[in-house]
Amino acid sequence: MAVKLRLTRMGKKKQPFYRIIAIDSRSRRDGKYIDNIGYYNPLTHPAEIVVNEEKVFQWLKNGAIPSDTVKSLLSKKGIMVKWHLMKEGHDQEKIAEEFKKWEVLQLEREKRLEAKQAQIEREKEEKKSTKEESVAEVKPESVPEAAELKAEEPVAEVEANQPVVEVEANQPVVEAEAKAPEAEA
Repeated sequence: MAVKLRLTRMGKKKQPFYRIIAIDSRSRRDGKYIDNIGYYNPLTHPAEIVVNEEKVFQWLKNGAIPSDTVKSLLSKKGIMVKWHLMKEGHDQEKIAEEFKKWEVLQLEREKRLEAKQAQIEREKEEKKSTKEESVAEVKPESVPEAAELKAEEPVAEVEANQPVVEVEANQPVVEAEAKAPEAEA
């Protein structure tokens, strides 16, 4: 029997919540599982990942294979780093030391991402403000010629009793004017 560490979907429609479980690879996604290892909630910001490390290491030692998604979730928690060091045969002190280094690198990476997001937001605000300024500069009221043209244009009035003249697509406009008097008669 091949055991996999994978997700099973819980929660309501459009509100997913996943359990991280150990399950026979031949079973369906939401079928009966062997062991519950933790859970993953993607709706919170940042996504909430809770895992029982002891159970994960026990199943990995017994040959369980994590799915790609579970592997990435375990990597985010640092469990895959610890597992890699354990497989290499390092003692607990070395593993704890390397894990501390990994945590520092993750914090630095998080700070860089936040700074990049802040810069993107500032650039969006600058583009928005420059766009608003350019729209404000080119108003028709600010151009005197456009205001004069608006005031001088005569408004065409249409009477309710005027006949409607139909024009064919290929017929020139001159012929359409010639037909207009015939329609009145």
